[in-house]
Amino acid sequence: MGIFDGLVGNVLGALQGKQGEGVQPDALGQALNGALANTQFGSLDGVLSQLQSSGLGAHVTSWLGQGSNMPISADQLRSALGNEELQKIGTQLGIPMDQVGEMLAKVLPATVDKLSPTGTLTPPSGPTPG
Repeated sequence: MGIFDGLVGNVLGALQGKQGEGVQPDALGQALNGALANTQFGSLDGVLSQLQSSGLGAHVTSWLGQGSNMPISADQLRSALGNEELQKIGTQLGIPMDQVGEMLAKVLPATVDKLSPTGTLTPPSGPTPG
């Protein structure tokens, strides 16, 4: 899990504005969208919709907005997204099931915040179809 710890550390640093080296904010968005493609949510947008319909709309709104980001717990994510879907995400990212919720709780608010400078989630940049 050392590689994953390094990735999360680099991503968190990038999301906090220390982008000189390490991972750019879009990198985690791309990784999450890739992992989410094989779940019922399909993408980061789908996860946000699920969180909103599970009573966590205030959290999502805070991440999309200009103010401070409300924290979310691993238990709240587990309740909203379900163990089966978290297992799929963990498998895609190569991390143990018991750590998926905690990892998402750490990176999701800041990732969504950085990918929504105008209040709407912007798809992470990557290769564009020709």
